[in-house]
Amino acid sequence: MDFEALKKYSTLHPKPAGLTLQYGTAGFRARAEQLDHIMFRMGLLAVLRSKAVASTIGIMVTASHNPEEDNGVKLVDPLGEMLHPSWEEYATQLANAEEEELQNIITEICQQAAVNQHKDASVFIGRDTRPSSKKLSQSVIDGISVLGGQYHDYGLVTTPQLHYMVCCQNTQGQYGKATLEGYYEKLSKAFTELIKQAPSSGEHQRHLKVDCANGIGALKLSEMVSYFPKEVLIQLYNDGSKEKLNHLCGADFVKVNQKPPRGLDMKPNERCCSFDGDADRIVYYYVDTSGQFHLIDGDKIAALISVFLKELLAKVGQSFEMAVVQTAYANGSSTRYLEQTLKVPVHCVKTGVKHLHHKAQEFDIGVYFEANGHGTVLFSKAAETQIRQLAKEEKDAEKREAAKVLENMIDLINQTVGDAVSDMLVIEAILALKGLTVQQWDAIYTDLPNRLLKVQVADRRVISTADAERRAVSPAGLQQDIDALLKSYKLARAFVRPSGTEDVVRVYAEADTQENADALAHEVSLAVYHLAGGKGEPPQP
Repeated sequence: MDFEALKKYSTLHPKPAGLTLQYGTAGFRARAEQLDHIMFRMGLLAVLRSKAVASTIGIMVTASHNPEEDNGVKLVDPLGEMLHPSWEEYATQLANAEEEELQNIITEICQQAAVNQHKDASVFIGRDTRPSSKKLSQSVIDGISVLGGQYHDYGLVTTPQLHYMVCCQNTQGQYGKATLEGYYEKLSKAFTELIKQAPSSGEHQRHLKVDCANGIGALKLSEMVSYFPKEVLIQLYNDGSKEKLNHLCGADFVKVNQKPPRGLDMKPNERCCSFDGDADRIVYYYVDTSGQFHLIDGDKIAALISVFLKELLAKVGQSFEMAVVQTAYANGSSTRYLEQTLKVPVHCVKTGVKHLHHKAQEFDIGVYFEANGHGTVLFSKAAETQIRQLAKEEKDAEKREAAKVLENMIDLINQTVGDAVSDMLVIEAILALKGLTVQQWDAIYTDLPNRLLKVQVADRRVISTADAERRAVSPAGLQQDIDALLKSYKLARAFVRPSGTEDVVRVYAEADTQENADALAHEVSLAVYHLAGGKGEPPQP
């Protein structure tokens, strides 16, 4: 390893004094001007990771749904999954090392992770449309190059597209071709096959308005539109030509504010959806004839997909084990609907995509979505092989057709990670095949009214939780207080958890009416304030 070159290049990407950052679920995120050294060092780390696992690693420059002034970076592991937790630790160490410690830390990582120095390293790079992304991805390239790694720069891509490319590359093309054309062709072919089967229910069924959050989703979706069948009419809004990324638009804005994005004219009962800034989340919504706004979030997307897959599995007549994975934020009505009406097992895990993804891998078919619209469906190798075989060889025509639909679903779903483009096409195909309107989908169950609040605390670490974050273990007495408060309300549920990024405690409450959900959330946040070292004024109702 050429430590002289490393030293020389490292001084060109100096670490700002006193800055420490933590690699979390979303990688690193900060103001763009603070990230130059991080990008350089993540280039270094990607080379080490690639040598350690003898595979291509991905680096995505994006801050997803954060404001345009921010940026960030995350690494992608060989099968398109998130970086292994032990390497998140290395990422944090490397990011916060002082200039003179860099060499030692790299040597330590190499020893601890058994990095074979003589292996070749290969890295795929992608970036979003932020003004700072091009320069920052150049810093990543500097880091890769100084350690002698090979790289392929895909330039502007959605986060899920980069995950897809990495997976294609490391499965030697079994998952697909590691090009944008390969991605567009695989998804659009499966989508077209599915749409062909739909009972033709008039042209209006296929209209969809998409808010692209003024981000990368607009560029990539417009490249893909020419691959779609003619009867699918997708109109793009907030395409980035006029306004700022994520400003008053995008999936996160719509979900948090429960209102439509700026720049999208909605007529009653029109189907609309929003991507987030890097196109890995999606939510749907519409306004009814009385002008009331209806949000269809990740919970209801998971329910729609589960209904559809359950029906297909019954037709195919195979006993695959299917389950839905949620977090504590999933609306209680969705959990009840899945367990009691659909009779599909539901598992609750800690917040964070990696926990959901990991749990979903335990089943033949694992459906996971966070309420914020990030999610996908995973098929086990065995289930996929069996479905493809049935689609080819099954004698019974009805069973064979059902297996073919499942096979196209497998090809349409991006199994590496939540993907707004792929999820949108899955939803559009299911609505077409089932002949459902957006209102009928919305009506499969009614969400319990809920409220999310934040409480400022001196130190978020005083809160610890158990049972997939549904119970507070410390501080002493907090869970007893919450249990007592719940007794005053109908259909009530509440939990608290420390934020992963700032000194706040997040409070979630749901109950039979909005008034009760608001009151419960307020009472719980007061309990947090008093028992967990609240800062500033007590929470106001």
